[in-house]
Amino acid sequence: MIVVDAHQDIAYNAFQYGRDFVESAWEKRRREAGTAVAAETGLASMGLPEAILGRVGVIFATLFVEPENMPMSSSGEKRCGYNTPRQAYEQALRQWDYYQRLVDSDERVRLIGTQKDLDAVLATWEPGRDLRDHRVGLVLLIEGADPILEPRQFEEWYERGVRIVGPAWSETRYAGGTGRPGPLTALGRELLEVLADYRAVLDVSHMTEEGCLEALDRYDGPVIASHSNPTKFWDHHRNLTDTQIRRLAERSGVMGVVLYNRFMDGAWRKDDPNSRVPFERIVEIIDYVCQLTGSAAHVGIGTDADGGFGAESMPVGIDTVADLWTIGDALARRGYAPEHVADILSGNFLRILRQALP
Repeated sequence: MIVVDAHQDIAYNAFQYGRDFVESAWEKRRREAGTAVAAETGLASMGLPEAILGRVGVIFATLFVEPENMPMSSSGEKRCGYNTPRQAYEQALRQWDYYQRLVDSDERVRLIGTQKDLDAVLATWEPGRDLRDHRVGLVLLIEGADPILEPRQFEEWYERGVRIVGPAWSETRYAGGTGRPGPLTALGRELLEVLADYRAVLDVSHMTEEGCLEALDRYDGPVIASHSNPTKFWDHHRNLTDTQIRRLAERSGVMGVVLYNRFMDGAWRKDDPNSRVPFERIVEIIDYVCQLTGSAAHVGIGTDADGGFGAESMPVGIDTVADLWTIGDALARRGYAPEHVADILSGNFLRILRQALP
């Protein structure tokens, strides 16, 4: 049994903050102590060593670029951003190249683009395999579809190994998104038709409720919300309403629980030492989705670790991604059967990959 983490901005962290995935979270913290990086994004929580120790065998790794018109960072430094689709494409292509160099330079990391790739990674986690045998597989996910120059150009990204696409982050040419309300655009509807031709996974995280529900109605391929929580725990459009969750489940989709405190408790404040989110909140959110959908088949983990927040902004008991394994123990204590624990930790998202990978 492994953990699948359905959302990590690995390449973005490398370019924006100089964080190499191969380096441990602890080494990043030591190096960044007292720097603007630590002030802006917090304590690093992800790295290849922690992934291996925590049995995080598969990660959905993003190609994520920000629009230039996003606000200044908390440190006062402007983030790297794009103004045109061509700029978005070129920046995403540099991130894609980072992943190519990563797998070329470290045999512990492998890109997953086919069933054969997935099987090869999973085989390294079979019982009896030595720690040194374990491999972490990366599935490429475009978060915010502006790097796709026009819908038919997705063929190029598919040939490069992209298997998951989220049309929105903030507003894109394809859909409204977080902070920028709006539906699917005509271009977005065309993109869904192209994605369906390749049986790509559609990621509805960051889409508005209007756009999300239309996409779930239109798209007949595999669907996920890679990193979204229920609005019950934070009533904000960044989270999913009960209607969205039920509709996702009706489509046999899976949502990944985000471990950012703000998305788990709307009353949380980073600057308030008494405002802490308990570890049990993770289990409460998972259980809520299971009760709402009537099944343990539609929820998993999508940490968004180091996605603009650090370890101090995650629930008590989660310091690095090595701690994700303990979620399974907590689910077992709550009465979840071993097979359902396995589904939540990895099986549900692996099922989606089996549906999509050639």
